[in-house]
Parts: sequence; C-alpha cells; structure tokens
Amino acid sequence: MSHYPPPERRLYKSRWDRKIFGVCGGIAEFFGLDPSLVRLGFVLLLLFGGGGGLLYLIAAMILNDNPHQ
Repeated sequence: MSHYPPPERRLYKSRWDRKIFGVCGGIAEFFGLDPSLVRLGFVLLLLFGGGGGLLYLIAAMILNDNPHQ
C-alpha cells in the first residue's frame, strides 16, 4: 500500500480534441467520456433553455490549456 498522495487531477481545455475552444474535449478527458457526448450535452442545453452557451463561454474563459499535451 502506497503512502503517496494520488496524482492531482485538473480540468483543462484540450489542445488536441477541440472544435472551438477545447472545453468539451477537456471535460471528456477529465471524466473519461466520448467528446461527442459532451458536445451533444452542451447543444441540448443550448436548445432547451440557452444555458449551454453561457456555460461554455465561461468555461472557455476560465480553464487553461492542458500543459501536458
């Protein structure tokens, strides 16, 4: 059994899997999901209430690019 802390997981924008800013690709990498499903989720949020666009823009401004890619 290791006494070392687990490696730190951080949420970043993806540099490689991006269509616009890399937000959906970064979220997909973080949670181990298919990026297309995350993109579809944002589109559905945008169509049913408009919150997806605002959330995406806020995430695009706040998240850093992944320095490990």
